[in-house]
Amino acid sequence: MAAARTEGKTGKDLAPVMLALITSANKQGIRFTPDEVTLILEILKQGKSKEEQEQIDRTVRMTSSLFQKHKN
Repeated sequence: MAAARTEGKTGKDLAPVMLALITSANKQGIRFTPDEVTLILEILKQGKSKEEQEQIDRTVRMTSSLFQKHKN
């Protein structure tokens, strides 16, 4: 589902989709380990340009910091 929803999306368009997917999974009681998140991100980055992959990494760092703020 994540691959289908993120297909063709890059940069800023990717962040809201990723947040929605994570929120949806959390509502269903699905929690991902750090290793699972890493694997998912690697799959999402396949076939993307180096710049798009770097944007995904930046987006992940940004969303991670947002989630950390909400936990505190």
